[in-house]
Amino acid sequence: MTQPAGKNQMWSGRFSESTTELVAAFSESVSFDRRLYRQDIAQSTAHARMLARVGVLTAVDADAITGGLQQVLAEIERGEFVWKAELEDVHMNIEARLTEIVGDAGKRLHTGRSRNDQVATDIRLYVRDAIDVLLPLIDRLGLSLLDLAEAEADSIMPGFTHLQIAQPVTFGHHLLAWREQIVRDRSRLVDARARLNVLPLGSAALAGTVYPLDRHFVAEQLGFDAVSENSLDAVSDRDFAIEFCSCAAMILVHLSRWSEELIIWSTPMFGFVALPDRFCTGSSIMPQKKNPDVPELVRGKTGRVIGDLNALLVLMKGQPLAYNRDNQEDKEPLFDAIDTVTMCLRVYAEMTPHIVVKREACRAAAARGFSTATDLADYLVRKGLAFRDAHHVVGAVVGFAAKAGRDLAGLSLDELRGFSSAIEADVYDHITLEASVSARKTYGGTAPEQVRAAIARARGKPLV
Repeated sequence: MTQPAGKNQMWSGRFSESTTELVAAFSESVSFDRRLYRQDIAQSTAHARMLARVGVLTAVDADAITGGLQQVLAEIERGEFVWKAELEDVHMNIEARLTEIVGDAGKRLHTGRSRNDQVATDIRLYVRDAIDVLLPLIDRLGLSLLDLAEAEADSIMPGFTHLQIAQPVTFGHHLLAWREQIVRDRSRLVDARARLNVLPLGSAALAGTVYPLDRHFVAEQLGFDAVSENSLDAVSDRDFAIEFCSCAAMILVHLSRWSEELIIWSTPMFGFVALPDRFCTGSSIMPQKKNPDVPELVRGKTGRVIGDLNALLVLMKGQPLAYNRDNQEDKEPLFDAIDTVTMCLRVYAEMTPHIVVKREACRAAAARGFSTATDLADYLVRKGLAFRDAHHVVGAVVGFAAKAGRDLAGLSLDELRGFSSAIEADVYDHITLEASVSARKTYGGTAPEQVRAAIARARGKPLV
C-alpha cells in the first residue's frame, strides 16, 4: 500500500508517490532516536539564535522558534508529545510539531542545515553528555576501591599467575590493581570527549552552505571547543562513536575481569570474599545457593558492548564519503553501549564498598600454595648461590614440603639444611607470609607501607 504523494514527508516534493507502509516501517528511526530530543532541541535553539544573529531570520521568528522549541521540550518531558513513525526520525517529528505551534517560522528553522549535520551534532552532544555521567561514576568507584584497599592494606592473600598460587600479596594491593585499570579507563574517556567536542553543524548535507552562518557562535552556545574543518568529513564521521564504544568495551573488560575474580573468590572452595545479599540471588530449587548474579551479569553484558563496538566498525568500513543511510544504524549499538556501561558502573559503584574480605581464608590459601618459594630462592642468592642453582634447590624443598603436607615456614631448620648448607636460622625471617609481603618495598610493590603510600598519593590527586 502506498500513501498519497507528499503525505507527511517534508522531503516529498520531488516524488510522485510516497513510500509504502512496509518501507516506512523499515526505514523509520524515531522508535529509537527519539532519545536525542534534548540534544536536538538544544542545537536547534542555538541554530535559530545564530540565524537571527547573521540576519537570515528575523528576531521575531527566532523568538517564536526558540519559544516553540521549549514548548515541544515540555510536551515531550510530560509525556504528551505524539511521536509519528511516518515522520521518520526525531528531527522531523520535532520540526513538524514546532511548525504546528509557531506556523511558517518553524519552516525556516532548517535554513542552512541538513539532517546530515543535524544528527551528527545531536549524537556528539549525546555522547558528550553520556561521558559526563560516566566520569563521576568512575570517580565514585575509584574512591570505594581506595577505602577498601586501605582497610585491607595488611591482609595477605595469594597472588596468582596462570590461576596458580604465585607469591603472597596484600588484598589492598590487589584492589589498587583494579583501580589502575579504571584510572586508564577514565583517561581514555576524557581523551575521547576532547576529540568528539567539535561542532559539525553548518556543514549542511556535505558541502557547506551558501548562508553566512556563524558556526563559532553555535559552537560557543553548545559548549563545543572547535568547529569541524571539512564538511565532507563532518557529516560522515562516526569515529567518535566508535572511540566511545571502544572505551566502553575496555571498561567492561576490566569489570568483567573483576567479576570473574569475585565469582571465584566467593565460592566455598576459595571463600575469600562475601558479597552482600542484596547483590545476589538464590536458586529456585537449591535453598543453600547464593549466586553472584551481579558479577555474572556484568561479565555477560561485556560481550554485548564488545559486539556494539564491532557493529560500528563493520558499519563504517565500506562507506564512501559522505553521508549514507547506513549511518542510521549507528544509534542502536551506541545507545546500547551507553546504557550498558552506565548501568554496570553504577551497580559496581554501589556494590564495591560492601564487599566483605575473609582475611583468614585468604591467608590460609597463601600458606597452602608455597607462595614464599621465591623468597627462599632470593635468600639463597644472597647467601652466594647462583639464581638457577637456588631455583633448583627450592624446587626440591617444595616437593618435600608438599609430600609432608607442610608449608615452607613449617619445615625445621635441619630439614631445610638437608637441601643446602647455606640455609641458616635467619631463613625464617624471610619465608613467612608477612616477611614476604613486607620485603617488597619497591615503589608500586605489595608491602603494606607501599600500599598505604599509593593510597595517599591517589587521594592527593584526581584520577586524571
